[in-house]
Amino acid sequence: MSEPPGAAVSLAEAPPALDSPQPPTAQRVLPLRRPGRWIATAAVLVVAAQIVHGLATNPFYQWDRFRYWFLRPTILDGLLVTLEVAALSAVLGLLGGILLALARLSGSPVLRAVSWTYTWLFRSVPLIVVLIFLYNFSALYQTLSLGVPFGPAFVTFDESRLATDMAVAVVGLSLNEAAYASEVVRGGILSVDQGQHEAAAALGLPKGYQFRRIVLPQALRSITPNYVNQLIGLIKGTSLVFYVSLLDLFGSVQTMGSTYPGDIVPLLLVATVWYLVLTSAVSVVQFYVERYFARGATRTLPPTPLQKARAGLTEVRARLRREAAV
Repeated sequence: MSEPPGAAVSLAEAPPALDSPQPPTAQRVLPLRRPGRWIATAAVLVVAAQIVHGLATNPFYQWDRFRYWFLRPTILDGLLVTLEVAALSAVLGLLGGILLALARLSGSPVLRAVSWTYTWLFRSVPLIVVLIFLYNFSALYQTLSLGVPFGPAFVTFDESRLATDMAVAVVGLSLNEAAYASEVVRGGILSVDQGQHEAAAALGLPKGYQFRRIVLPQALRSITPNYVNQLIGLIKGTSLVFYVSLLDLFGSVQTMGSTYPGDIVPLLLVATVWYLVLTSAVSVVQFYVERYFARGATRTLPPTPLQKARAGLTEVRARLRREAAV
């Protein structure tokens, strides 16, 4: 029986089989070259090296005198005054800011008007003006009294005895700080989703419990970094209390600079380094407070500096192993 044409093909006539695909040769993946980044990095390093070289070799800075003054008892006493004023003002200013923020958010038009007026006034007046005004407050009111308005006074105070240098500094800084803290706290409360308020109200929870357990923990995520910025500004603002005769860190430096005019530059460097130490310590506390309140809001907590260092060291070791294997 004859086969139809093209029904079968003999092995001799079959086309040659294609070679089986071979795996591609292993190639090294080269990272994307970024010449602009390397040029910018080199320029920054050169400028930084020149700055460090100038600081280390310029005799005008008198680093030997800097070491002499850095831990002198006069400087340390002024540092303690700065810490005391900053701590008291931060606590009182934050408490005042919380009260002002709650008054601003309340349903009472009187409380809202008073809170807005206070914030507007103290954010408009420079801090040095507030301090000098309070320092000379006894010239306006020699006695302070509590009693019925336009009526008899029940308790009377001698203002000159109450208005010590420390009291004037703390009150002035606290009044100024409360105005700014109120806006930080109010912004943090308003940042909480409105659904959280509605859910808490639907459960019939008391207003105080809603604020303490639901609103405030979420608001602190926004309040913490903003208020720490205010706290850093407060620490630097304590340098103005020198003008109300309180010898803080800056006041001690100014006094020693007047007594030893040849050491004014190293003394200013001493004050600069101590302010850097204080603000850096506050920044470290800020990091861990933010990390604490980030629980539940992010999938992974931000790594600590020690964890970053370990991760960087591990990455360097892995890169060295890869280069050695190639």
